[in-house]
Amino acid sequence: MLGEYPIEGRRAAEIAASVERAVGDGGLEPGQLLPPMRELATHLGVNPNTVAAAYRTLRERGVIETAGRRGSRVRSKPATTARELMRVDVPPGVRDVAKGNPDTALLPALTAAFTAAAERSDAQPVLYGESAIDPELERAARAAFDADGIPAGPVAVTSGSLDAIERVLAVHLKPGDAVAVEDPGWGSLLDLVPALGLRIVPVGVDDEGPLPADVERALEAGARAVVVTDRAQNPLGAAVTAARARALRDVLAVHRDVLLIEDDHGHGIVDLPLRPLAGVTRSWALIRSTAKAYGPDLRLAVLTGDPVTVDRLLGRQRLGPGWVSRIVQGAVVRLWADGAVDARVVAASYGRRRDALIAALAERGVPAQGRSGMNVWVPVPDETGVVARLLHAGWAVAPGARFRLESPPGVRITVAALSDEDIVPVADAVAAALEPAPGRRYG
Repeated sequence: MLGEYPIEGRRAAEIAASVERAVGDGGLEPGQLLPPMRELATHLGVNPNTVAAAYRTLRERGVIETAGRRGSRVRSKPATTARELMRVDVPPGVRDVAKGNPDTALLPALTAAFTAAAERSDAQPVLYGESAIDPELERAARAAFDADGIPAGPVAVTSGSLDAIERVLAVHLKPGDAVAVEDPGWGSLLDLVPALGLRIVPVGVDDEGPLPADVERALEAGARAVVVTDRAQNPLGAAVTAARARALRDVLAVHRDVLLIEDDHGHGIVDLPLRPLAGVTRSWALIRSTAKAYGPDLRLAVLTGDPVTVDRLLGRQRLGPGWVSRIVQGAVVRLWADGAVDARVVAASYGRRRDALIAALAERGVPAQGRSGMNVWVPVPDETGVVARLLHAGWAVAPGARFRLESPPGVRITVAALSDEDIVPVADAVAAALEPAPGRRYG
């Protein structure tokens, strides 16, 4: 029986690496049962404790899961099969509206900001042992947090929002803990949680944000953390309303020991007000990335949170990269000070295209949603078929499988890549892709 398992090695690390390679190349499929530890140990000629250590490592990395006497199996969504691989290869001549990138015409020029930051660094280089955060950036970020009603707390800087979320989860949770995550939600986050050895508990989302009843069920079931997208939720475009914020705060108030992470994904590209939940729980963090408003390559996010959470994050950061480049921080300070991005203008531009596409789809009998941000979500009965038909029609859209766990299928269209003239052709193509295939006649 063991001959069918592509597992080898003499040490725990070698056995674990062998399993990960097999999962990555398809030799072990999601949901496939692994051999019992004693059986594999006999086959490999090693101590059962060695196999047990390998399986423990694989569980902590989110590659496998163990269900008591039912044994260990490859996770249905293992961390080694990243959702980023669930993408459409875009052939020449096909328009790509799948990647989720911002409109480059709305991004600010960076030359002057980085020149100023580099000149300041030339005059006063940042050396080891100095503060991890630019004092001007800290003051500006804290002032913006204060203006939006976010509770007082220290400020930290990370290499983007996913880096911040990973660090906050890592300093609070241990492998096996459960995290309540939006479904559909950000594909990278759906990969990150199991990669940390944590379990995902899906939470439904509508236009106003996470569903309070789903959040309550997740917390009652033992979820130790919850991640909420405040605005421009990916992929639905949801934005938490005042009424939804009150309902979610009521739920969280009963579970004050839960870790709350808020991703203010729409900061800088959305003109809807922020409705923060921060402060209800003892441990919390609110994160703002520069990616969508200033460019993904800046790789910078600012966050605030309770003192314990931020102190733990900074401590772990010091043991790794140490800090995010102060030159990059200085450039962001300059961009903020110069008002390089007007959120109202950016929001209006995305909103015009988003609303126009939703309206055009509605005229063709196709429901869609996208309350804020740069994406439109279209429910479909068959993602594979719709994606293939749209590709044939000249449009590459993102398959919903990259963003879903238990929620119904759909496709995501990023309007940042569309001009006003593109709206009708895209709507026509989507409507045509959703039409039933013509029946065949014989005889």
